[in-house]
Amino acid sequence: MMENPQFLTPDESYDVDAALLSSTEKFLARLTISSQKLLKIIAEDVGVPIEELTHKQIIAWFEKDGKVRREQGLDAAVLKW
Repeated sequence: MMENPQFLTPDESYDVDAALLSSTEKFLARLTISSQKLLKIIAEDVGVPIEELTHKQIIAWFEKDGKVRREQGLDAAVLKW
């Protein structure tokens, strides 16, 4: 699993800012780019191609990451919130 993943790089953020998009569209673009990266992490962890991920696998992954965060601390989890 990826250590301390960066879900939106400064270059990606700059490209979104430079795009001819509304504020809402920029927010959704950032969210989509970040989500794509997170889905890649989840698919790798689950051991399936990203295209085969199910909503149940995604939910289970979030449950697992939340449990890790609660039991082992923020630094042990993938999502740092």
